[in-house]
Amino acid sequence: MLTMTEVPVLAARGLSKSFGAVRALQDVSLTLHAGEAHALAGENGAGKSTLIKILAGVHRPDTGQLLLDDAPVAFHGPADARDAGIAVIYQEPTLFPDLSIAENIFMGRQPRRTLRRIDRSAVRDATAALMRRLGVDLDPGRPARGLSIADQQIVEIAKALSFDARVLIMDEPTAALTGSETARLFAVVEALRAEGAAVLFISHRLAEVFRLCRRVTTLRDGRRVATDEVEALTEDDLVRRMVGRDLDELYPKQEAELGGTALSVRRLTREGVFHDVSFDVRRGEIVALAGLVGAGRSEVVQAAFGVDTPDAGEVHVAGRPLRRGSPTAAMDAGVALVPEDRRQRGLVMEMSIERNIGLTGLGRLGSAGLVQRTLERGRAADWAARLRLKYGRLTDDVGVLSGGNQQKVVLAKWLATEPTVLIVDEPTRGIDVGTKAEVHRLLSELAAGGLAVLMVSSDLPEVLGMADRVLVMHEGRLVAEIPRAEATEESVMTAATGRGTGEAAA
Repeated sequence: MLTMTEVPVLAARGLSKSFGAVRALQDVSLTLHAGEAHALAGENGAGKSTLIKILAGVHRPDTGQLLLDDAPVAFHGPADARDAGIAVIYQEPTLFPDLSIAENIFMGRQPRRTLRRIDRSAVRDATAALMRRLGVDLDPGRPARGLSIADQQIVEIAKALSFDARVLIMDEPTAALTGSETARLFAVVEALRAEGAAVLFISHRLAEVFRLCRRVTTLRDGRRVATDEVEALTEDDLVRRMVGRDLDELYPKQEAELGGTALSVRRLTREGVFHDVSFDVRRGEIVALAGLVGAGRSEVVQAAFGVDTPDAGEVHVAGRPLRRGSPTAAMDAGVALVPEDRRQRGLVMEMSIERNIGLTGLGRLGSAGLVQRTLERGRAADWAARLRLKYGRLTDDVGVLSGGNQQKVVLAKWLATEPTVLIVDEPTRGIDVGTKAEVHRLLSELAAGGLAVLMVSSDLPEVLGMADRVLVMHEGRLVAEIPRAEATEESVMTAATGRGTGEAAA
């Protein structure tokens, strides 16, 4: 049994860190004990990522110190932290796309044969053993390119476990996992705890915090608010600590008057991925595309927008057909797509906040190929204010923003095009409850203003709370259409798992 009198494996004492004028952390302390799962909670921008990067050796604190087994330690880089037994699974996967899964996991430390040649068989066998430990079936020789977000996250977890770390820091590890994958992951975490590992767990899914962790430390605006025993709190208590107020309504769904059909998908098919998918979305309506990971939801909306070319079927916007495989044609017709992977497909991480927001409207921000900076900055400032973006300067790289604020930049970029159809794929994946409520408020206001919204979401409460209709996919087919009044967790999951078809899809 863990006792708090034991010397912590890793401790942070009075950490502070600033980036220019932005104070990311102010006098934050934290202790991690062997055999403990400890949650770190807070809104995006609260300082969680900065704290994690200090523990991982990516940043050095301005003041304060780290202690390993009660002895002061200074990490001069991630390698120092790794050698000290600290492994981090970051929120966003960072794999080499052209290397195999096995090569990604053992990059730079492959076992060698004679003459320093890489023992590829040993690398594959070790990777296969890690996959068995995680309870997943991934081919070690498969290239990382093309892996789903869920599979990329599994590879990151396997990479961290391969170091036999004493401290495992998990930043939103379940954000893109199914229920069964999450259950397997939690089983692995429990096994690691039983072996004496200290686990720092970050998740915006509060139910996971209460299920897995013994203590929770809450950050707000870069400061530590409290460290509590989880069993002494309720979810409402934790939300109040995170946001500093009661969260009145997470799903502020407004009533909207429905207009004409804005988006019409007919018999859309991509062989081996999805088949014969048809549905409509009307102005003023939020339609959710639900289903398990791998059901084909993201692939359908990518084909509808033109990112992928379907083998058959048609897409109409306001009654006019779209050219297949042409995102430009979709944009010209008034369609916007906020992708699932905001870092890889939604943003240019090396560009500034204002430049990212302006990317979809370069033709309106200048002439003769030259962008007027005043117009670009004004547009960015306007949308930053409307979406309540938290930032230092608009000229800062978008990469310095928290995950939730990066998501707001992606939304701003597309909303600035004044679309008639907004497609959002996992709009609140990996963002905190406060920002999630703001995104929901925005989507509801946009629909009330006449926008047609098609939302892909794996968050079932979000689907039930925001959608006027729920379209459910199973194994590449649209198997049910459920109106809001009849949508329940049971009815959606019954259709998503193939145990029933509900009402036949249009």
